[in-house]
Amino acid sequence: MTNRLADATSPYLLQHADNPVDWYRWGEEAIGKAKREDKPIFLSIGYAACHWCHVMAHESFEDSETAAILNKHFVPIKVDREERPDLDGIYMAAVTALTGQGGWPMSVFLTPGLEPFYGGTYFPPRPMHGLPAFKEVLLTLARYWLEKRAELLSTGENVARHLQEQVRGREQAGQFSPDALAGATRHLVQSYDWQHGGWGRAPKFPQAMALDFLLIQREPENKKRIELVEHALRAMARGGMYDVVGGGFSRYSTDNEWRVPHFEKMLYDNALMARAYLHAYQVSSKPFFRRVVEETLDFVSLELRDELGGFYSSLDADSEGMEGKYYLWTLEEIRGAFGEKDEVFEAAYGLGEEGNLQEEIILQRAVDNGELANQFGLTEEEVRERLDRRHAELLRARQERVPPATDDKVITSWNGLMMAAYAEAARVLGNEDYLKTAQENADFLLASLREGAGLRRSWRKGRTSGDAFLEDYAALILGLIELYQSDFDSRWYAAMHKLTEEMARKFRDPAGGFFDTAEDAEAVILRPKDLQDNAVPSGNALAAEALLKVAAYSENEEWRQMGEETLRLAAKQAEAYPLAFSRWLSAASLNEKGIRQAAVIGDLDDPKTQELIKELRRGFRPNLISAASEYPAPEDAPDLLKGRKMVDGKPTVYVCENFMCNQPVNSAEDFKAQLA
Repeated sequence: MTNRLADATSPYLLQHADNPVDWYRWGEEAIGKAKREDKPIFLSIGYAACHWCHVMAHESFEDSETAAILNKHFVPIKVDREERPDLDGIYMAAVTALTGQGGWPMSVFLTPGLEPFYGGTYFPPRPMHGLPAFKEVLLTLARYWLEKRAELLSTGENVARHLQEQVRGREQAGQFSPDALAGATRHLVQSYDWQHGGWGRAPKFPQAMALDFLLIQREPENKKRIELVEHALRAMARGGMYDVVGGGFSRYSTDNEWRVPHFEKMLYDNALMARAYLHAYQVSSKPFFRRVVEETLDFVSLELRDELGGFYSSLDADSEGMEGKYYLWTLEEIRGAFGEKDEVFEAAYGLGEEGNLQEEIILQRAVDNGELANQFGLTEEEVRERLDRRHAELLRARQERVPPATDDKVITSWNGLMMAAYAEAARVLGNEDYLKTAQENADFLLASLREGAGLRRSWRKGRTSGDAFLEDYAALILGLIELYQSDFDSRWYAAMHKLTEEMARKFRDPAGGFFDTAEDAEAVILRPKDLQDNAVPSGNALAAEALLKVAAYSENEEWRQMGEETLRLAAKQAEAYPLAFSRWLSAASLNEKGIRQAAVIGDLDDPKTQELIKELRRGFRPNLISAASEYPAPEDAPDLLKGRKMVDGKPTVYVCENFMCNQPVNSAEDFKAQLA
């Protein structure tokens, strides 16, 4: 027998559709019931790929006795954090304020007025590890609601007031000066873990945004930060965190060595990591980084792409009820897949009879190709080809296993991040398949997640769910900017311009920056405005970057000022806590150095025009935006192209910066000199 979640669009909610818990979805029906029946709300927030969400569901939400207590004393509401990042952000801040820590599954108890008075994360069925049993928590709070309600209501009011104050307290207006950016860079370099790679201790997150900032912020004479980025990227791509068999990155490492991951694979992680490796390849020209980009994007195309063009959200950590089972090996299984013992492969991964995770093996490189070549009398190319063949054999063997579940909903902001990765990789690597993938993704999003004069948050099997958030608008705009620069189709520019108009109108905070929710969004206990980067970049950081770039295309001074004003909100915090504000730092570095504009006019099929475009795409130039069209530019082309003429009837490029343009030139050599 199913409950009210049976018709949900979220795979996470559908995982709970057969629970004996009388779940409600967030909305007026549930909130109205709590008010009418004078009951507290039990709000459970998680996501489909979350391992401990599955554990708590099996132990408690599938248990009829626990369900009976919940149904009798509470109004239980289930929320997918990926569909409702606003609710997740508000109530995660509440749980953190109440307990000092947060995580998923999130378990929070609310008054009928939606004020949080008690919370936590995972609660076990029996007391363990210092945690009370979930049924004890439920019964105690049910009794307190009857006997000590005034205390609970007072706690709820205090927490709600604290959250309101916290929203404004985070905004510490300042200025991203060159010294501030240099200070953030020093902080990152000085706190870096040169032994293992990355920052901090386990659990270790990949911090792609921080690595990208260090690449953007680099100076020709300062090699240390480039060494740091390469060290981190190599450490993470050795295996464990990175799937050397099938490509793609897991969420984080449970140890300091990047060996044992939390096995869920998230779309946003792979989008951010692919671009970090791509930029490292542009800076270094080292094939290793290109290889990781290609393997990551090929993994996404194979396992996370809908046939209509959207990208799915994630692959679960679990398969057959065990975390990581799909990815683990025994030595016997590896040799069985090869049909023989391969000493080169086993040396490459340091394999022994005992395994490296109890009795099982997580593949992580122990010896590089050069050392293997010397050890076995092979060339590096022979080693590479041999390992590639073995990886393909393991992938075929792995595909015979029961795979992890896929969360097949399409989230606008995450798709915008991945669109940007494919589009940029397409022009940097000259890969037409990647360009087609980005184009189809843009077509899909603009057709299926665009409704009337608005944007939707997510889509699944033909149904959309919820209005879009700030991050959705901003990430999609940035994805379209990258796509436009890869094919110069002016319809992408028209779409990004329109979305920017809507974003500025719907989300603008008169006090500065943007709210995370639109002006007509549902009122909860506050209108969130989260400045910190989390697993995905802050919506405000993305919005600032989008405004600066679209302003450079459209010559809209109001948008440029709006972007700069938004950056000031996080200036002080970003310098002090660069890991938590890395996307802000990248946007600020872009703004501080100034956005350069390159406008190419000429027949795009003309070899001379292509020479200019080829030079345009050479190297890593993060503060350069580009536009190109035939002469005269079409009506829907960027303003950057308007009024530009071909000099001497030849393909011509204009380079502009700080409201001034250089002399237009016809040759790639002269163009290169101007860019230098």
